[in-house]
Amino acid sequence: MGGLADWLRNFRDLHERARQGALKQGEHATYLTRRDELARAMLAAHKLTLKPGETPRRALRVARALQVDIEVRGMSQRTVTLDLSTAGFSAMLARPPALGELVGVTLRLPGAESLACRARVTEVKPLSGSIRIAAQYLDLSAADLERLEMFVIDTVLGLFTT
Repeated sequence: MGGLADWLRNFRDLHERARQGALKQGEHATYLTRRDELARAMLAAHKLTLKPGETPRRALRVARALQVDIEVRGMSQRTVTLDLSTAGFSAMLARPPALGELVGVTLRLPGAESLACRARVTEVKPLSGSIRIAAQYLDLSAADLERLEMFVIDTVLGLFTT
């Protein structure tokens, strides 16, 4: 084969070494560039465009159901994500927050500590029987952002078998 299959195989190796903290001198910049290339290709495949100032890795969303606790006005609701990115997530709720409201978020990544941050509700869309919300993370630490990005890339790589 070649082409895409080789690129994916090479990126998968680079990604795994990054996950283990085993990148060689100078490989980190290459790794970040390749993550952007993968994100840009996935966005193009879905016919999505970047907003001004948005990076491909920040815009890349994956459909994954992860447990998330959302605290709204002192009350916590447990649900699962519909999709997520390093910028935010969407989920279904019975009692939605208001558009623009700040909420507490605790996101559980498989095999890792939970991520906790504040988020701003950017969409509230009524559907039959529940409400779909989208929220943008506000204060993820750099370490949590990196863990989330690794998870998103893992999810994308899981779509491809090589």
